[in-house]
Amino acid sequence: MSRFLKYSALAASVALTLSMAAQEGPAPTQTLISVNSKAEVVLTPANVQLQLNGKPASLVSLDRVAPTGLQIALLIDDGLRRSIASQLGDIKGFLDTLPPGSEVLIGYMQNGRVASAQPFTADHNAAAESLRIPFGAPGMSASPYFCLSDFVKNWPSGGGPRKARVVLMLTNGVDPYNGSTRISNQDSPYVQTAIDDANRAGVAVYSIYYGDSGMRGGSFSGQSYLRQVADSTGGDTYYEGTGSPISLTPFFKQFEHALDESYVASFAAIANHRDHDLVRIKITSDIPKVKIRHADDVRPGNVE
Repeated sequence: MSRFLKYSALAASVALTLSMAAQEGPAPTQTLISVNSKAEVVLTPANVQLQLNGKPASLVSLDRVAPTGLQIALLIDDGLRRSIASQLGDIKGFLDTLPPGSEVLIGYMQNGRVASAQPFTADHNAAAESLRIPFGAPGMSASPYFCLSDFVKNWPSGGGPRKARVVLMLTNGVDPYNGSTRISNQDSPYVQTAIDDANRAGVAVYSIYYGDSGMRGGSFSGQSYLRQVADSTGGDTYYEGTGSPISLTPFFKQFEHALDESYVASFAAIANHRDHDLVRIKITSDIPKVKIRHADDVRPGNVE
C-alpha cells in the first residue's frame, strides 16, 4: 500500500471515529435507589440532587417502585448447611408476604452459575412450591460472586418494559478463590467484577448471611464482601453474627421495608464509545437525616 493510501485510510478512520463521537448524546438511563431514614419521607426531583462523574445533572423523573414493576431474584447458595431446612418456613412466609404483582425467581447458586427452579413469576405460591433443601456440599457454589456475575449478565427477560431488578442472596459470602478468608484479605477481583456486572445490569444486590456446610471459617470475611457488594450496588446486607441466624424472618422484613422505600430514578447520561462503560453517580437529598442508598456506577442507556 502506498504512503498516500495509508494516510487516506488513517484519515478516513479518524473521520469515522469523530463522526461516531459527534452522534453520541445523552441516553435514557435508570438506577434504583432506596431511602434510609427513621422518619417517613417522600422523595421528589425537587428534594433530590444527582451528580454524574462529579458534575450536577437533572433528574427526569423519580417514581416509587410499584409491585407490578419489580423483579426479585432469590438466589440460594447450594452449599449452605442443611440446617437451613428449618428455615424453609421462613422463606415461604416471605414469599407469601410479597406484594401482589411483583415477580420472583428462585435460583440455586452452584458451580459458578445459577440454576433457576422456576422463571420469574407473579404466582408466589408456585415459587414457594419450587423451594428445596440445598445440597449442602462444601463450596457447591464455587464462588457466590461467579454465580452473581453470570446471573445478572444473563438476567431472564420476559419481554415488555424493563422492571426494577433486585437480587437477594442467601449465602456465607466467602470467596474461596481469593486465598485466605481472613478479614484482612479483602481485595478480591471476583467480588469487584460481580459489582461491576451488577451495576452494568442495573441490579441492586441484597444479602442475608448464612453459614455453608464446610468448616472453612470466613464468617467475617464473607460478611465483609457482602457489605462491599451491597454498598456498591445500592442494596443492603443483613446479619452481623458469627453463626447462622436462628430465624430469617426479621431480615426478610428489613428487606421488604427497603423495597417499600425504593424509587426508580430516571435521567440522561452520556454514553462513551464502548457500550459497557460505567459512569460514576452520586445521589443525595436535602431532607435532614435522610441517606439514599444507590449504586456507585451506572451504564448510560441501560433502559431497554
